[in-house]
Amino acid sequence: MTHWLPWALLSAAFAALTAIFAKAGVQTIDPNYATFIRTLVILVFAGAIVALTSGFQTDQPLPARAWVFLILSGLATGASWLCYFRALSLGQAAQVAPVEKNSVVLVAIFGVAFLGEHLSPRAWLGVALITSGVILIALKSA
Repeated sequence: MTHWLPWALLSAAFAALTAIFAKAGVQTIDPNYATFIRTLVILVFAGAIVALTSGFQTDQPLPARAWVFLILSGLATGASWLCYFRALSLGQAAQVAPVEKNSVVLVAIFGVAFLGEHLSPRAWLGVALITSGVILIALKSA
């Protein structure tokens, strides 16, 4: 599969399973500890994938810029997961996960603001609709 769409759809499916499995797993333990366990599993899994696909780049060092942004991405991921597991421990998965997916809206905004990406009017309409859906889901519990 060389097109991005099947990978994005698979990512969405696995993210949905993540919410369901995490909600079931976090019900009886501290959400920070649950995040730690999840992170260990991901570390082993990702390491195995990289090793099996010969993805380790040992012939040339990573540029400093790549290190900085990958470290920042890792810190953001960790903070996101901690917040996500806390939210799942307090709320319903069917509400928490869609609200968390408001990250899609933020990615669109940040991509335009910081990466110089451009969205068509139709794409902005989609961003607005996603935002509307998130608001409707969040208000359901209020």
